[in-house]
Amino acid sequence: MPEADLGLLKKASPNKGVDRMRYLHTMVRVKDLDASLAFYTTLFGLEEIRRHENEKGRFTLVFLAARDDLDRARSEKAPCLELTYNWDTEDYSGGRNFGHLAYEVDDIYATCQNLMDNGVTINRPPRDGNMAFVRSPDGISIEILQKGSPLPAAEPWASMGNTGAW
Repeated sequence: MPEADLGLLKKASPNKGVDRMRYLHTMVRVKDLDASLAFYTTLFGLEEIRRHENEKGRFTLVFLAARDDLDRARSEKAPCLELTYNWDTEDYSGGRNFGHLAYEVDDIYATCQNLMDNGVTINRPPRDGNMAFVRSPDGISIEILQKGSPLPAAEPWASMGNTGAW
């Protein structure tokens, strides 16, 4: 963050105006909508909540939600993952990226095995029984966290090294 912006933040009143803020969605730009939908719905179990096609703007928005969040996502439109597909070719590098998405799972080992069985590279294996990272078809980093306490370390995960960036 530029120095000038940091100075403004130091003068800001803590939490002023954010007492009613709530998380809505994470938007990610995708190059292949079908591949991304298959990835998030088939491998992560998300479900499509709504879709908006904008002919004039030449883009499609698809909102997805985890099964445990479906009722809330439908009634409150949150929390969701928004896939934005621009119909014209665009480069999504530089300042148009972000850190990662995070999902909690009941069994991190079973989840990672299923992802591997479906051709997904486990960039950071769950060596600790708690955390792993993979990437979507668009290169978006996805953190997978074990629900509750970490599982006991187990092979082949415990001895696997990292692959690529995560």
